[in-house]
Amino acid sequence: MQSVERALDVLEALAEHGGEAGLSEIAARTGLPYGTIHRLLRTLLARGYVRQESDRRYALGGGLVRLGGIAQSRVGVWAQPYLARMMELSGETANLAVLEGDFVVYVAQVLSARRLRMFAEVGRRVLPHSTAVGKVLLAGRPPEEAVAVFERTGMPRRTPNTITGVEAMLAELARVGDLGYALDLGEEELGVHCLAVPVCDGDRVVAAMSVSGPAERIDALDRDELAEGMRKIAYDFAAELGPSPGSG
Repeated sequence: MQSVERALDVLEALAEHGGEAGLSEIAARTGLPYGTIHRLLRTLLARGYVRQESDRRYALGGGLVRLGGIAQSRVGVWAQPYLARMMELSGETANLAVLEGDFVVYVAQVLSARRLRMFAEVGRRVLPHSTAVGKVLLAGRPPEEAVAVFERTGMPRRTPNTITGVEAMLAELARVGDLGYALDLGEEELGVHCLAVPVCDGDRVVAAMSVSGPAERIDALDRDELAEGMRKIAYDFAAELGPSPGSG
């Protein structure tokens, strides 16, 4: 069991360094001796879960892609009853999204029962700066990571309401952190408003849940009351994603 835990520590250390790290960085993050890390890396390299770059740094390997795709599809299944609760709470379409690289990916959805409703196709990839889910996901990261994403994407203007300045977006993310929820007020698509809350694993934001609908219907809801109810649902969902009782 100790070897499994240590191997997972190494993988998580790589993930926390953006998917690539040197031996000293892994050691600093895990507290493991260099010899132990070398042995773990040899096994992970052989299984394709880690690769060694030309500069002798280590990176997450392609073997994780297959596992990640399967895990993501299962998470979408597990999310359905919680998204249904969120849809009933708001009357609007509920979504689950995660951050993959520089993009937000929608992985699950429960549609509103109303005739006029909004939906984002499952599997759709969007940039984070113009969406409520993206703001929630980036608000849970260090500011320098968010800035790096913005610099790579260029923050294109989707509508006249889109925030396209780095400083303005950092201020927006700070507000998201203070409020505990994020808003998209026609920033991705005119006439569509969204409210999103984080799904957390301890202190880490691992996903975002949102409701979206026509602007006038979303604006008619009490934002603070809606966000509080959504956070409770997201907390319940996070508890299901966490370790099983007695596993630790």
